[in-house]
Amino acid sequence: MKNPFRRSSPDKEYVISPQKGGLGTFGGVFTPSILTILGVIMYLRFGWVVGNVGLIGTLLIVTISTSITFLTALSIAAIATDQRVRIGGAYYMISRSLGIESGGAIGIPLYLAQALSVALYTVGFAESVVGVFPTLDIKIVGVITTIGVAILALVSAKAAIRAQYFIMFGILLSLLSLLFGSPIEQSNIEMWGAADRHSEGFWVVFAVFFPAVTGIMAGVNMSGDLENPAKSIPRGTFAAIGVGYVIYMALPIILAHRADALTLIEDPLIMRKMSYWGDAILIGVWGATLSSAVGSILGAPRVLQALARDGVLPRWLRWLGRGDGEDDSPRAGTVLTLGVALAAVWFGNLNIIAPILTMFFLTTYGVLNITAGIERLLNSPSFRPKFKVHWALSMLGALGCISVMFLINAVATGIAFLFVIIIYIWLQRRELEAAWGDVRRGIWMAITRAGLMRMGTEQESKTWRPHPLVLSGAPTNRWHLIDFASALTHNRGILTVATVLTDENISAERKNNMESNIRDFLAKRSVQALVRVTTAPDPFEGAERLIESYGLGALVPNTVILGDSENKNIREQYCKMIATFHRQKRNVLVVHENKEMGFSERKRIDIWWGGLQGNGGLMMILAYLLQSSRTWWDTEVRIKMVVQDEKAAEDANRNLVRIVDQIRTGAKTEVLVSEGRSFNEILHESSKDADLVLLGMAEPDKDFISYYENIQQRLKGLPTTVLVLAAEGISFGEVLMQQDSYHED
Repeated sequence: MKNPFRRSSPDKEYVISPQKGGLGTFGGVFTPSILTILGVIMYLRFGWVVGNVGLIGTLLIVTISTSITFLTALSIAAIATDQRVRIGGAYYMISRSLGIESGGAIGIPLYLAQALSVALYTVGFAESVVGVFPTLDIKIVGVITTIGVAILALVSAKAAIRAQYFIMFGILLSLLSLLFGSPIEQSNIEMWGAADRHSEGFWVVFAVFFPAVTGIMAGVNMSGDLENPAKSIPRGTFAAIGVGYVIYMALPIILAHRADALTLIEDPLIMRKMSYWGDAILIGVWGATLSSAVGSILGAPRVLQALARDGVLPRWLRWLGRGDGEDDSPRAGTVLTLGVALAAVWFGNLNIIAPILTMFFLTTYGVLNITAGIERLLNSPSFRPKFKVHWALSMLGALGCISVMFLINAVATGIAFLFVIIIYIWLQRRELEAAWGDVRRGIWMAITRAGLMRMGTEQESKTWRPHPLVLSGAPTNRWHLIDFASALTHNRGILTVATVLTDENISAERKNNMESNIRDFLAKRSVQALVRVTTAPDPFEGAERLIESYGLGALVPNTVILGDSENKNIREQYCKMIATFHRQKRNVLVVHENKEMGFSERKRIDIWWGGLQGNGGLMMILAYLLQSSRTWWDTEVRIKMVVQDEKAAEDANRNLVRIVDQIRTGAKTEVLVSEGRSFNEILHESSKDADLVLLGMAEPDKDFISYYENIQQRLKGLPTTVLVLAAEGISFGEVLMQQDSYHED
């Protein structure tokens, strides 16, 4: 389906002109980022972290967390300096590189993470307020606070940003008050964790702490409001990470020397007691939690707005893409975000919400790193960032994210990945059409090139499978050929559907349109195939030229599938074409369709066998592949052989059973005694109830036309029959007997 929300033209999509009057680096990126970093976790859970894992454990958690954030920031800087980052922040970056499905699969969890962040910060605010005024109800305070920050965001994003400058002053005041404070008790804190047996494990504590360093998203999500995102995002993000890391490495040292582990664990507002002016901590924690909540409620609706405008969300949610006022504020999305946050405030608490956020943020960080790594690794001409990052650093960041997720909680990680995969599949099935290109074609090109360059020209029996080229003409008229070929490949071999047009005046544009129509026709029938339309003055000459030239390096079609022809006027040309295919070492499968029966019930395949080598081996492989396909699943395969007398029948049956046991295809054997009857009589009598018959065909020689005329007489009245002519320089017997081919040198 067409994407009804596609608004960006290629010209608009890649214009990199600054947005006049937008926010700058300090106000638009550094301020919201540092205020989110120095937030609720720092004030209300840092003492808990130190008390549980000790001083060294805390410094290690801070360093690991900041390292992951720093590597992600490098990737963000690379992407941000390559493209104009518009509304949607991380979602916009991923969708424009990895495609709309990948962007949506990450964008929806990212939105939920941002919406839950609002709850995280307002619950933290409520917890600190109730700590000072115990008579208040934490849920009521949380709900009122959440509604308040939503109203502020609805009134004006710029007003909310300006309010954050005053909050930053309050946080600075609180940190100075803590620095000049004094110990509240003798401290003998464990360096590697609390002595108390009730302390939490390292990775549990890590999961609670990690949202403290996810503040970089607060700046990235404001990308659409920045005057120059390519300049502001890298500078503001790195500055916030650096300042946050210095503060986070200093605070544990102060806390560890001023209180014991148990005190740090049990008192969320322990900083207030050890500060020079205790109420300054309240100013800091209240300011930090409120500013972080404002930052999240500004960012989350903008991600939602971008998702709606790109058509990622269902049609009935497209109203979420609407913007109001001169600054295109997403007020509808803010109201919805308020509802999500209120639900989380009512039913959640800090230690439950934080780990959920950690999983969502780590998933987003991981994909951002993968995006930048792939772009850099492919070295596409279109990817020219001013801030260059080696692909190994981005991939290291992605590996760090995934590793930490599994260390925190393997089950939760699996659920998070499953959630992303489900969204991806859902979006892929909707067949969204984006107005921008993405990196996926480049990925497949790189993989294809690497594979082609490593493929030798020598054929190997162990890895052989058919790569058919079907001379179908109009696919709708000869669908049975494509159906048969698709059953052989199982969507693993490379199937090509080819058509030769005899009008050489057809334009290249019309040929491309025809190929596109055929691809759509095949896709609707779940057939994965390459399509080739070519022109020639004569269809037979065109087919011969196509088979001779079609392919890439060592990867060429090894099997030609074509329909039978009973037209005597073209028999000579037809037989010459088969002989040409054979000389070019292409196996030939001629499908003689019984138009009344088709493939009937697909319950039985008869192979008329003359030995394992040549045609016999290829026929057994073809039958096995059909038998294991979805459309011919569990059909019965009968291998039939005709002998002169009973004595020969015993020997032939014993030999045939031994071969079938060795190749393990599950086929049944049937040795028939001629008793004076002709092969034609036996063939028609024995295979009249089959759904498909496989017959070997002699190698073309000077009498091949006469031989083919006799075959035409033989096929009359038979079910649908495939004439098999093996031509490749490979032993199909070895393909079947691979498990017995090992030997010692």
